[in-house]
Amino acid sequence: MGRFTELKRESFEANVALPRHGLINLTFGNASALDRAGAVFAIKPSGVDYAALTPEDMVVVDLDGRKVEGRLNPSSDTPTHRRLFLAFPDIGGVVHTHSSHATAFAQAGRPIPIFGTTHADYFNGDVPITRKMTREEIASAYEWETGNVIVERMGGLDPADFPGVLVNRHAPFAWGPNVGKAVEIAVAIECIAHMALMSLQLAPGLEAIEPELLTKHFKRKHGAAAYYGQSTQAGKPAPVRTS
Repeated sequence: MGRFTELKRESFEANVALPRHGLINLTFGNASALDRAGAVFAIKPSGVDYAALTPEDMVVVDLDGRKVEGRLNPSSDTPTHRRLFLAFPDIGGVVHTHSSHATAFAQAGRPIPIFGTTHADYFNGDVPITRKMTREEIASAYEWETGNVIVERMGGLDPADFPGVLVNRHAPFAWGPNVGKAVEIAVAIECIAHMALMSLQLAPGLEAIEPELLTKHFKRKHGAAAYYGQSTQAGKPAPVRTS
């Protein structure tokens, strides 16, 4: 499989996880895994059914957009992934899906409002949405310009605090320090969107979560003072907290 065996395997495992989590219909969507030191990433080939994918099918592309390894054409969304890797230096994986509930918000041109603590465990506010793309952007380097509108929308926001975005009229993109975490974020975005829609059906005038509750839930999982989960510092787990 060449010198990128592990990178391809990582990308393959992320891609086949998407239909397993119910995030994919037909061949929509893709996942990419980045080797930052090598300045290359592995991504799903274009239009290949997930059930037929193998690790050998993954295509390796460098950060200049050149295919480095692979017999198939890379995903048509490859320029978007490349744009995000160039813009956000701390991410190592990108996932794009057309998951139904998140895509409904994207098609409606609405951010996913933050109503509860499940959302706050992953995002430090609403899941953002981009502006609509212009006719010129759509007619030119469409996939690259998709990345540009994401980067534009994220201006002033920390990609670690907001690890995903909805592209207006399109669908969600998610990212993380590695592609496995990006898959988790993509799952969370769909879950958050589904719950937000149900919450709005029950309470159409529902207001956003209280700021103090948002901060509590986000900060207990993220940042220097995070305490959720287990620490492996010095090879020893942290004491289990009871409250």
